[in-house]
Amino acid sequence: MKLPTPRWWYVREGRPGPVLHLLLKPLSWAWAAATARRIARGRPVDPGVPVICVGNLTLGGTGKTPVVAALARRLSDGGRRPAILSRGYGGRLEGPVRVDPARHSAEETGDEPLMLAQALPGVDVWVARDRAAGALAAAQAGADVILMDDGHQNPSVLKTLSLVVSDGETRDGEWPLGDGGVFPAGPLREPLAAGLARADAVVLLLPADLAEPDSDLVAALSGPVLLTARLEPEASPPAGPQVGFAGVGKPWKVERALRAAGCELADFAAFPDHAPWTPARLKALEALAAAHNAGLLTTTKDWVRLPPDWRARVTAWPVRAVFGDTAALDALLGRLPRR
Repeated sequence: MKLPTPRWWYVREGRPGPVLHLLLKPLSWAWAAATARRIARGRPVDPGVPVICVGNLTLGGTGKTPVVAALARRLSDGGRRPAILSRGYGGRLEGPVRVDPARHSAEETGDEPLMLAQALPGVDVWVARDRAAGALAAAQAGADVILMDDGHQNPSVLKTLSLVVSDGETRDGEWPLGDGGVFPAGPLREPLAAGLARADAVVLLLPADLAEPDSDLVAALSGPVLLTARLEPEASPPAGPQVGFAGVGKPWKVERALRAAGCELADFAAFPDHAPWTPARLKALEALAAAHNAGLLTTTKDWVRLPPDWRARVTAWPVRAVFGDTAALDALLGRLPRR
């Protein structure tokens, strides 16, 4: 059973009491120690082409997949032949396999790889549980740079550049890094200093309607190159009342973004990340939309997981990561060697 991301990880107020916090601390120490040991013992494989890892410092949604898509477009525009490598979370194929949107389903490849393959028809997207085998397969198929979607804590592939994506939205009392707690006491995958020490750059992802990042957050992420990008809708939400739904890391951010984009949101249903669209869930969404005399609207990531007969009944709302300082981005990508 998939569980939702704990909202209390990301808020300054309403966090668990001191007793529960103390009980979770030993588990956090054990998690951090196991992560550090796995990284230290790693023997990374060199696939023969540069690898850009786009990872996370935290659990829960940060928007790294739109950042991967934006980097793939930028590299392609610059004359490179990028390929995207994903573990294929939620899919049953072990790989390495090149994703074919005409043949594969989200149940086979996972939702994010299928979404990327549909959005980037000129870019190969590979799924592989064994990241090293996937990187070698992508290089052998002609890629001259590999974008590894997630994997900042995975030491199996030699990385040329390591980027970490951080949620930059701090309003309504939210704090994207929590209070510095490592899972399960907080959202961090490892201690912040350890994660930043291996990063070449941090991509601070802001919503389209937020003017500037929080200065305290910028200070907390100092050290690596800091880039900012905005998550902007590719189209306006459909007219008329809508029932929105999302099964992503932070579904409350989808609801907020829809309202900011002018959507007439009659209701919103939140589900755990990568939640399967079971008949019971779809029936409940159908009833909710009928009660409001509204359409159904969801993220592209959620839309690709819908059964084929449901896709015509639900509108997908695509978003795109847009970098602010493209010169700084190009300077970072300019470090990549060409073979």
